[in-house]
Amino acid sequence: MKSATVSDSVVSTSDALPATRGQAPLAAGGQCIAKQADGVYADVTALGPALLAAVDAIFLKNQYFAGLDYAVLVKALFDHGPELPRNARGETVVRLADDILPFEPTRRALYRAAKIADGQAEYYFEPVFLPDDEGAEQPARLDLDEFIADMWMKGIRFGVDVAAVNGAIATGAAGRLIVARRLEPKPGEDAHVVEVSNDLHRSDAPRQLANGKLDLMSFQNRFPQVHRGDRLLQKLPRVYGEPGFDLSGIALPPEVPSDLDLAGWSGPGTVVDRILEGEFVVALQDGFLNVEPGSTRIAVGDKIVSHDGVSARTTGNLQLTGDYEEFGEVQENRIIEGEGITVHADVYGHIASRGGAVCLNRNLMGGSARNADGPIHVMGVASGAIIQSVKGEVSVQRAENCTISGVKVTVAEAVNCEIIADEVSVGQAEGCAIAARRVTIERAAPRGHSELRVFVLRPDCTRIDAAIGMIGERIAQFGELAAQRRAAMQELAAQPDVASYVKLAGRVRKGELVLTPEQQPMFKKLAAGAAPALKQMSTFAQELKDTEAEQEAGVAFQARLQAQRAQHSAAASVEIVEAAGDITVRAISVEPESESLHTLPARDFKARLRDASGAELLFSGSSGAFSWSTADAAATEPST
Repeated sequence: MKSATVSDSVVSTSDALPATRGQAPLAAGGQCIAKQADGVYADVTALGPALLAAVDAIFLKNQYFAGLDYAVLVKALFDHGPELPRNARGETVVRLADDILPFEPTRRALYRAAKIADGQAEYYFEPVFLPDDEGAEQPARLDLDEFIADMWMKGIRFGVDVAAVNGAIATGAAGRLIVARRLEPKPGEDAHVVEVSNDLHRSDAPRQLANGKLDLMSFQNRFPQVHRGDRLLQKLPRVYGEPGFDLSGIALPPEVPSDLDLAGWSGPGTVVDRILEGEFVVALQDGFLNVEPGSTRIAVGDKIVSHDGVSARTTGNLQLTGDYEEFGEVQENRIIEGEGITVHADVYGHIASRGGAVCLNRNLMGGSARNADGPIHVMGVASGAIIQSVKGEVSVQRAENCTISGVKVTVAEAVNCEIIADEVSVGQAEGCAIAARRVTIERAAPRGHSELRVFVLRPDCTRIDAAIGMIGERIAQFGELAAQRRAAMQELAAQPDVASYVKLAGRVRKGELVLTPEQQPMFKKLAAGAAPALKQMSTFAQELKDTEAEQEAGVAFQARLQAQRAQHSAAASVEIVEAAGDITVRAISVEPESESLHTLPARDFKARLRDASGAELLFSGSSGAFSWSTADAAATEPST
């Protein structure tokens, strides 16, 4: 560093005023330190390196600051420490010391070298002596201002512990003392993300019921729901640290804090919004908040995604309003209620869907899966479970000791199961009880002491046949009534007066005959005579029209009933490709329009199967194949 001379840096005047910001320099030539009547001042426009050069020049000329305000000096040179004082006008004033005095060589010889190590300086204080006029040594005292000047020349320009030095000088005791310390840089703060929405927090408190009681098996808000436009996260920008200083006054820069890209926190259903207030992750839609596994990305979607499993500890029972996807296990006795439900792990509890698809990608062990309006798919093994879809299909890879019902049930392998549906298709069935309108089994066999029983739900068309017969009789009655009306009309039309009037009136209307004045009274007389018969014919004509309309409606209704009967007659069938043991096939008559048995509770249709053991036997055997349908049975029945 190039040092300025004292003559360049110091202006000695008793009339000059303290320098303040916005004023001109104290003197020409860039001078920045001035001695005034009430002390030594520095120009506030030349703080930092310029002032450092001026201070260094003063110390190099064997001078020092008397009455030095060390804190003001450090602030003016290195911008560290308390703010500089201000005058009555609010202007910054830099008063460094009371005076600038010579540093006598005899005084300088009193000060020893300091030991500098590990960022701190140690000084050994001991009694000091000065020779008097006669050469005899007399006790002397060190001076703080001289000490600072001497340390400056020995490279210690920052961090002097003024209080410690003053105390050591005041006591005069000998001893080693740390007189200066390095200032470590103040670390900054990395950019980070904070939550700005209370909706992000789960509430695992027990759910309060409408009657005020607490449901200890359910949590209050396990899966938070957010709305479109909600601010979810905010990026707080990094804050830079403050530099430290070595004892020599060299600045020690802090480490640069790390930054982050908020886009790495924004998943599907969210967007990064950069505005004057800051950077935010904002929801693009109404939905449920999900955190992508293994990352910090949050997403908002219609489906709830969970990786914690369903248990009394993690979630409790769930009552949801949307779709749900679970990657963990569903423990025993835990309940999931929602729309579409997908579970990728084993299920030991109960699944209940109001609609959508239920997909269990692993096993269903001892629990249940129910769907009011949608399919159920079990990709693994179902054991000791209840599976029921009221309006959808059910598919299971392997089922053991299960109760299964649905519109259509497809099982690759079923053992000791009770299955009821409109249509059942089983690859291999052992020891099962199966009831459906249409049954297809590739291989049927008993299991232990349990034979395989098949019950064909044959439509009972007795009521339809009775209705068809009644409609036919009614149609015949309408035909007879119509014939009677036609005969009566013909009889009236054959009367001479009526026939003559009808013939004459027709010619008059067509203009073929023009009556003379003499003929008109005779024509009116003829009309009056035929009027009662004509009125009765009009009544019969209207009755005939109504009767024929009723007859046509009856014929159309009868045709619909006959088509319905034909459809029901062809609805029931059973096909067993291979029988490998004792099996029985029986027919149970059911009302075609009655509620399907698979919609009944499991215990109810199981009771119906037990009570159906005495139904009509269609097949009993232990080998071969069997095929039967209501259409084939109807074709072999003798005609009546």
